[in-house]
Amino acid sequence: MKQHTHTFILCTITLLLLFTTCNGKDDSSHLYKEGSIVAERVLVPYGYVRESTTAGTWQHYLQSLKLLPHGSEVLDFQGRPISDQRNHFAVMDIDVGTKDLQQCADATIRLRAEYLYQRKEFDKIKFQFTSGHSYAWLDHAKGIRAEVKGNKVEFKQTSTSDDSYQNFRRYLDIVFMYAGTISLERELTKVNRGGDYQIGDVIVHPGSPGHAVIIVDRAKNSKGEYIYLLAQGYTPAQSIHIVKSHDRGISPWFDLPKKLPIWHERFFLKNPQIRRFS
Repeated sequence: MKQHTHTFILCTITLLLLFTTCNGKDDSSHLYKEGSIVAERVLVPYGYVRESTTAGTWQHYLQSLKLLPHGSEVLDFQGRPISDQRNHFAVMDIDVGTKDLQQCADATIRLRAEYLYQRKEFDKIKFQFTSGHSYAWLDHAKGIRAEVKGNKVEFKQTSTSDDSYQNFRRYLDIVFMYAGTISLERELTKVNRGGDYQIGDVIVHPGSPGHAVIIVDRAKNSKGEYIYLLAQGYTPAQSIHIVKSHDRGISPWFDLPKKLPIWHERFFLKNPQIRRFS
């Protein structure tokens, strides 16, 4: 009886392992643990070649995003691990802040703002509130603040000039408070669905609640077919992270043309729009 039980257990474990592998849950074949940036940590599946990008571009910046060491947990804004750690492949080396602000659309805004700040293209750092009003970093640096009462927004000089990075982070927190998926979808350039999307494109389902993810890398096979890496923030505010697709043979990569709408264990993009920073 014990022998039969032992054999049954071994067979069960074997079947579970086979099931897991066949369903693409094992992402280790696309992992280089020592890689410190996106393009090093995440390997491309067999038959695909990662896109080569030019230094200084938005696309290259996203491929070169620094990552925390392999195995790092996704933390919320209070520094606590979120309850479900199964669906991220890597965690970005970017602070979350100490308030529940940097959520999904905000994560995309954060990446774009940091890129422009690094490039010293300060005049381009401006984002819309859900109300439709635009708030620029250079105005904030001059001491201009947004006074929001319902849907009414006024901008007033209430502080002294400060162009430090610490003040830049305070500016972003204000944007995170009043921007979201609706404003992000509205202010970016529309991209037709069903085509080949670029690194840096945003997939957004505007609404309350809505959701947004951003393409941080892509690779192509000999047939000209692309696969994509997606990164996101989430609610409550938490570490920006690369999401596992759980697609057989390619996870964490996504085969997007076949994945719109996108259902995932951590999000559902029912009617996503593709948007691009100009």
